Amino acid sequence: MLTTRRTLLQAAAQGLAAAAWPSWMPRLAFAPRHTAPRGDVLVCIFQRGAADALNVVVPHGEAAYYQLRPTLAIPRPDARGVAAGARAQDLDGFFGLHPALAPLLPAWQAGHLAAVHACGAPDESRSHFQAMELMERGVAEPAGPASGWIGRHLGALDTGNASPLRAIGLGEQVPRSLQGTVPAAALRSIADFHLGGDPRAVNALQGALTVLYQGGDPLAGPGQAALGVLDTLDRLDPTHYRPAAGAQYPDSDFGWGLRQVAMLIKADVGLEVACLDLGGWDTHITQGGSAGQMAGLLADLGAGVAALYADLALHLDRLLVVTLSEFGRRAQENGSLGTDHGHGSVMLLLGGGIAGGRVVGRWPGLAPDQLVGPGDLAVTTDYRDVLGEVVRQRLNNPRLDTVFPGYTPIFPGVTR
Repeated sequence: MLTTRRTLLQAAAQGLAAAAWPSWMPRLAFAPRHTAPRGDVLVCIFQRGAADALNVVVPHGEAAYYQLRPTLAIPRPDARGVAAGARAQDLDGFFGLHPALAPLLPAWQAGHLAAVHACGAPDESRSHFQAMELMERGVAEPAGPASGWIGRHLGALDTGNASPLRAIGLGEQVPRSLQGTVPAAALRSIADFHLGGDPRAVNALQGALTVLYQGGDPLAGPGQAALGVLDTLDRLDPTHYRPAAGAQYPDSDFGWGLRQVAMLIKADVGLEVACLDLGGWDTHITQGGSAGQMAGLLADLGAGVAALYADLALHLDRLLVVTLSEFGRRAQENGSLGTDHGHGSVMLLLGGGIAGGRVVGRWPGLAPDQLVGPGDLAVTTDYRDVLGEVVRQRLNNPRLDTVFPGYTPIFPGVTR
């Protein structure tokens, strides 16, 4: 029997709305938002194309690694006859960073950088499209909600922030992870975020909007916040920005994006989340080891994040950088001097609230009986465990049932 509007209202008046509401109808829109102060600024970097985890954080203490990769393996930190700049940068005696990520060592040594190895999603399709789709939505099955996990986080958390730049995607379009009930902006450049047109018309419009939003109606607060952000951005010039501490961002789209994230954080325009993409990780052919195709990508990643870390040294208590990739790559190199689609991946986390200087997670090993599927690194930590801890502990949002529906994260202990 269908529930009528009158039946529903009567049940609500008697405190029985939950029982009267059909189980097949959504409840999310009626769930109260959690109120909390703003936490860290989340900078989410998606390495699209499936980054090779075994050459990002190198298991140089695992003999099988070198047997599986006679050409692509990164030499041990103590390898003889190999230049120091081509060896793995030792972290803990077993794991090391790819030499192109050496700029991140100061953050590791300061306890502000951690890695979660052998992590990933339960999806084993090895399809870029499906894996990215599910990961950005934070679900295990295609039938889950269409919104993104960050979008649901923002929709479930009331920080009192009315800024139009609460969430941004650096690029041409808003990434899937940001899609939800809270509007997010796609931002190619700070210089593009302003009222365009004839200067006299713009001045007149700004004056009219200022008068319009001086009242006490519900739109006054958000309107004044938006105008304040526009006024601040008018004074920011990305081309002449001078990073602190002599930090040097790479001359790339990725470096340009991180430079602007730093500017927005310093300007305090209400930024809570910034998403950036770094593509090109589908290295089936001529991947390279200490040098080559993948090393170039890692150099861009390492230099960019290291510059952000140095530039925001005075803001580390509210900075949180997280890297993700849809899956890892096969443990054994292929005949084209590359690696094929695999399973287990690695996440890097950087910030003042990270319990760093550690490689977190259970290492499954690379022996034949320890690999899964066609010869892949196993997943021992679900990526939602890591993100769930970040959302709860660093972003002040306990509504993990909303952010990751149908999944209960188990915190790996990567935050302070």
